[in-house]
Amino acid sequence: MSWDTIFLLANCWAFAGWIALAFLPRGPKILAAILYAGVFLLCLAYTVMIVGFLTGGIDAGGSGGGDFTTLAGVMKLFDSPGGATMGWIHYLAFDLFTGLWIARDADNKGFGRIVQFPFLFLTLMVGPVGLLAWLIVRERRARAQAKR
Repeated sequence: MSWDTIFLLANCWAFAGWIALAFLPRGPKILAAILYAGVFLLCLAYTVMIVGFLTGGIDAGGSGGGDFTTLAGVMKLFDSPGGATMGWIHYLAFDLFTGLWIARDADNKGFGRIVQFPFLFLTLMVGPVGLLAWLIVRERRARAQAKR
C-alpha cells in the first residue's frame, strides 16, 4: 500500500471519528466507538508504522538519517512520504483524543453542542489552539462545580 493511500485512509478514518463526535448522540456506545474504532486504531497504525520504521522493516521513502534529537533531524524525518504520513497520523490520533476529551468534559459541565462546536473545530484544525481555548472557557464552570 502506498504512503498516499495510507495518508488518505487515515484522514478519512479520523474525519469519520470527528463527524461522529460532532453530530451523533454521545451515548456510551458512540463514545466507545470513537475511542476504540477511532483513536485506538489510529494509535495502532502509528505504532506498527513507527516500530517498523525504527527497526528497518518499513522504508519511509526518504534519504534516511533523521532523528528526534535536533530540529534538523526531525525535519529530515518529515522529508519523506512515510515520515510525513506517520507524523500526520500521530497528529490525527492525538487531536481526535483531545476532541473526545473536550466533548466529554463539555457535556459533563453542561455546555451545549452549539457552544462546543467551535472548540472541536479548532481542535480538528489547529489542535493545541482548540485545547487552549477550551481550557480557558471551561475554567470558571470547573471551579464552580468543584465548590459544590
